[in-house]
Amino acid sequence: MNSTQVPVAFFIIKGLNSLGDIQTALFVIFLVAYIIILGGNSMIIFLVRTDPKLNSPMYFFLHNLSFVDMVYTSITIPSMLSGFLTENKTTSVPACFLQMYFFIQMAVTGRALLTVMAYDRYVAICDPLRYTATMTSTVRVLLVLGAWTFAAGCTLPAVTMATQRFYCGPNVVFHCWCDPSSVRVLVCGNTSMDSLVSLSSALVALIGTAVLILASYVLIGVAVAKMAAAQRWKMFATCAAHLTVVFLSYGSASFVYISYRVGNFSPEVRIIVAVIYSALTPFLNPIIYSLRNKELRDAVRRSLCRLRTVTPKSFRTINTLSCL
Repeated sequence: MNSTQVPVAFFIIKGLNSLGDIQTALFVIFLVAYIIILGGNSMIIFLVRTDPKLNSPMYFFLHNLSFVDMVYTSITIPSMLSGFLTENKTTSVPACFLQMYFFIQMAVTGRALLTVMAYDRYVAICDPLRYTATMTSTVRVLLVLGAWTFAAGCTLPAVTMATQRFYCGPNVVFHCWCDPSSVRVLVCGNTSMDSLVSLSSALVALIGTAVLILASYVLIGVAVAKMAAAQRWKMFATCAAHLTVVFLSYGSASFVYISYRVGNFSPEVRIIVAVIYSALTPFLNPIIYSLRNKELRDAVRRSLCRLRTVTPKSFRTINTLSCL
């Protein structure tokens, strides 16, 4: 390091400013998507918290996943939207690393919770007689805390190393937020160890959780294969929403990984792919669970019925029809 070099005081988030007029359309699309993400996931949290019929472990884990999805998108999408409105968005160095930490933390926590939900389905299907005794309220809380702890363990090493590096310029981050790979190229020095630690943490987070989810469903598949046809369909229905979310989450993550390593993708395409990936699963989760889960749809109907007592008479006909 040259003694005349001065560490940068802030980072410039370049984002998608090079797309010109397309920015306006992207701003509207992602603003609407963000509103739907907040509304849909808030609805799930509200229903699980207020409806006594949604007191099973599955819904406890689901409403924790909805909370993580809301925080995850709130870390990235507002930052991206503000970038559409300004030519160059700046952020302090500490704020950049704080955003980086929570971005990775929430991503890994979401997958850890999907793993916990797979275990919950395994116990419910493979050991139904002991399900209530196994999935007690204490066990539920410990599993959620374990998911957060696992995510912190995967996140801290890479982010801590990033904070210790020297950034002397340039200070332009070619992304919509402080993405780890985009910030790492700004380090004045060798980052091979940083890349190794980051890759190792990502592999543990992705492959470790994927293996556990796969193992759970292999065991579920073996148990379901021994059931009668009618029972098989019922068991499949209980797992369909979770399986759909798992495929979307890991499939989109794999696509982002490939896009960052294929040379013929432009930087703008990589950024758009990363943005879509960060918003896709939180956007679709409430839709998938609402469409595939009758208990959740019934809870929405009961909630609308409760609102009937506080709405004006002119609206009560609509509410009455929804309660039929």
